[in-house]
Amino acid sequence: MLRKCLIVLPLLLLSVLAEEKDVLELTDDTFESELERHENTLVMFYAPWCGHCKRLKPEYAKAAELLIGNEPPITLAKVDCTEAGKETCNKFSVNGYPTLKIFEGNEFRSDYNGPREAPGIVKYMKSQVGPASKELTSVEAHKAFLETDEVTVIGYFEKDDSPLSAAYHSVSKKLREKVRFGHSSAKNVLDKVSHKNTIVLYRPKILHNKFEDDIVVYKGSDSISDVNEFISKNFYGIAGLRTRDNMQDFKNPLVVAYYNVDYVKNAKGTNYWRNRIIKIAKDFPEYSFAIASKDDFQHELNDFGIDYAKGDKPVILARDAKNQKFVLKDEFSMDTFEAFLKDLQTGALEPYLKSEPIPESNTGNVKIAVAKNFDDIVTNNGKDTLIEFYAPWCGHCKKLAPVYDELGEKLADEDIEIVKFDATANDVPAPYEVRGFPTLYWASKDAKDSPVKYEGGRELDDFIKYIAKHSTDELKGYDRKGKALKPRTDEL
Repeated sequence: MLRKCLIVLPLLLLSVLAEEKDVLELTDDTFESELERHENTLVMFYAPWCGHCKRLKPEYAKAAELLIGNEPPITLAKVDCTEAGKETCNKFSVNGYPTLKIFEGNEFRSDYNGPREAPGIVKYMKSQVGPASKELTSVEAHKAFLETDEVTVIGYFEKDDSPLSAAYHSVSKKLREKVRFGHSSAKNVLDKVSHKNTIVLYRPKILHNKFEDDIVVYKGSDSISDVNEFISKNFYGIAGLRTRDNMQDFKNPLVVAYYNVDYVKNAKGTNYWRNRIIKIAKDFPEYSFAIASKDDFQHELNDFGIDYAKGDKPVILARDAKNQKFVLKDEFSMDTFEAFLKDLQTGALEPYLKSEPIPESNTGNVKIAVAKNFDDIVTNNGKDTLIEFYAPWCGHCKKLAPVYDELGEKLADEDIEIVKFDATANDVPAPYEVRGFPTLYWASKDAKDSPVKYEGGRELDDFIKYIAKHSTDELKGYDRKGKALKPRTDEL
């Protein structure tokens, strides 16, 4: 048994080493000279103890392997900021890990702001190097360029300096990170495809369906805005594939079907449901539609009160233009989906509100607001209000808690409401925005629709001075500077 373990261990070590064999290791001594030898390099500045770095490394190594043989060449490299790369990391102001930067030769070009998964890294880096649009000089090159699972846009121009060509190339530079562009002025290509002086969007075979065109031909003007709108409008089709990398492209009002989306292992099953979504969605053009992997977006399902989506059928969730949330409660079918969309159109659906139960008793000096009682406790209470949006696990929130409680006691006799709201267990209502914890807002009683984010200190005196200064009516116990007033003799 021991011998078997000794044999397996070296094999495992070899496997780990092999994963990073295509990533160039750089040090202070080799950084400049090695980068000079490579056209385009993505450099990861890391620390061995960094958890985010450890999670990124296998994806980074896989991306390096996938980029072998790319034209133009793209190299992936790494620098250990704790050992032999300290000076280099200081030179490039690296103060967090991992930090990724793009170099042309040994010249810094830009920070890397792309995905952190292998396919996304590859796509992003391919979009960053070389021309934004690939020139297709032959029928063979054109055919090879279309052999892809990505949406592709090609411009066909008899003269590559025409106004439409100029607009096309301008748009390609703006959208290069998202869209795969090509262009051709070769006569044999133009004759072969029967397209001249226009732009064509090609959907890959895996996305073909009988409800929308596989090929979309541009029929607009020479303006940059028209070309840009054509690509943006048609890029995802009726129901686009929504991923963590492109999720920001899908705007409200949005309807998303969550299920086992996997175009690598199960393209047929993925399209089975997508086609059914599209068949109904095509009649509701006022909404954006998307399909998404329920495993990748479990956090969104949780936001709609769904802890686990069982079965293979899609779960349908929607947000309207006001960002209100709606859930298809019936099991998915084309009939239930269509009925859901019609009810969504007419405003017949009740929005889903993620909320804790309304507290049975709420008589404390610090009132507890939840999503279901927010209007009563905050919006319509007729008082100036300070609201803390917190998370139970947040260390800063825990530190603030006794100060906040004391503030409630100090102002118990004032026409001021001190309120706390668990933003992890309740939907945060508009117009409040919470992106970190704790977040505090001041909402004066005459302007509840325009709350002001509190940016002051978090000691008791800081809060009292702020409230004394900004309260609609002067406090009974403090002057406008927050100084405690002596009680009148008739109050003694």
